[in-house]
This record gives sequence, C-alpha cells and structure tokens, in this order.
Amino acid sequence: MMWRLMFVVACLLSSAHAFAQAGDESERLTRCIALIDESPDEAYENAIGWLGVGGRPGARQCAALALIALGQEEEGAARLEALANDPDAGALEARAIYLAQAGNAWLLAGAPEASVIALTNAIKLTPRDPDLKVDRARAYMLMDKWGEAEADLDAVILSSPGHETALAQRAQVMLKLDRLDEAWKDVSAALSRTPRNVDLLVLRGAIREARRLKGLPDL
Repeated sequence: MMWRLMFVVACLLSSAHAFAQAGDESERLTRCIALIDESPDEAYENAIGWLGVGGRPGARQCAALALIALGQEEEGAARLEALANDPDAGALEARAIYLAQAGNAWLLAGAPEASVIALTNAIKLTPRDPDLKVDRARAYMLMDKWGEAEADLDAVILSSPGHETALAQRAQVMLKLDRLDEAWKDVSAALSRTPRNVDLLVLRGAIREARRLKGLPDL
C-alpha cells in the first residue's frame, strides 16, 4: 500500500498544475487527491459523487487514482488512458499527465509493455519532460530491453546532467551490460548528490563485487 500511496501523492503536484486555471475544479481535485492518502475508499466515493454531477475530468482522474491506491492498478491505468483520449480531457499538458500516471500505474500492475505504450504517447505530447523518459526506461528495464533503456537515459542525462534518478538507473543498465567502468562512473555521480542514499550504496556495492569477480582493481 505504501508504494501506491507514494505514487498517488507524487501525482498530486502535477495534477494541481494541470488544472491551475480550472478554479473550483482545481480546488476540488486537490482535496480529493489529498484524501486518497488518508482514506482511498472515501476518496473514491467522493469522486463518484462528483462524477454524478457532471463527470468532469478532475472527478474521473481522482477516481482512477483512488482505484490505484486501493490496489486496482490495471483499472486505474485503463481509466486514465481513456481520459487522456477523451475530447474534454483538456490541453496537451493535462493529457500527458494522465498518460504519465497511467504509465506508472501499469508499472505498479506489473505490465511494463502497457507502461511503455502510455509513456511513449505522453512523450509525444510533452517531449521535453525528462521524467517521462526516466519512467519509460524503468519499464524497458523490467522488459530486459537494456539498449532502449540506455537510449532514454542517455537523452535525459544529456539534457539534465545532474538527474540523479537517471544516473542511478543508467548505472544499473551498465551493470547489466557488464560495462562496469561506466556503471561506476554513473553511480559515483549519483552518490555525489546524495551520499547517504542506501539504494545507491547497495548498487555501488554490487558494481564493486562485479569488478572483483572479473579481477578488476577496486576503485
């Protein structure tokens, strides 16, 4: 449940931004999503009631996110994708957010192929958003498509050299591809930003062990 709630909370900021011009709807959406963290069941009921008086995009989005928090990731992802394709979904930015949320929900559901499709469509709408390619790279990694993941992460790091998540993920890719010098360089760059990050320290240890097994000198 914690990972689902973290996902939903992360969605809150982008959701509020997407509806910054929507007045009362933006405020209601913010309240509805905030409620998910406390009681996803109640948030879902709130969203269904809201749907009954107009079916606004914000109501449909909150209902989908509540379902994800309740463990129904596939249903929530499908609803978000359907919303992104509806005529009343709003501007391209809003549609991209729905697709990005759908992509991450598909990851939670253990469906990386569906995640790639949703995230690719989101990237088409907002190609300069680096986090979308980071998310898609994660999906590619789950599919053992290391070359595709590397390409996405290379693009992110080229445009945002200090992107810690992209550096960490590319280090994992380099480790899988047995390119250990590059893996060490990336994990070291990520650790220079958050030196006490446990996940990064574990990854560095795995890279160090891989080097030892190959007879390479310690760094």
